[in-house]
Amino acid sequence: MPDHVYKIVEIVGSSEIGVDDAIRTAVTRASQSLHSLDWFEVVETRGHIQDGHVVHFQVTLKLGFKLEFPKSA
Repeated sequence: MPDHVYKIVEIVGSSEIGVDDAIRTAVTRASQSLHSLDWFEVVETRGHIQDGHVVHFQVTLKLGFKLEFPKSA
């Protein structure tokens, strides 16, 4: 089994719909520029309240992806 080296980046997703949508939107958007995404971890969840109602969700995520190295000769 080959060894893997991972890079971790932190991003924030947001949504008016809910936490799940904020996560999915963030991962989908990140996957457009980061390749080999393998996992995510929810670090923080917060939101905005207006007139006694939750109107916006923000989720901070850590994303892990494999670093690709040239194969040895």
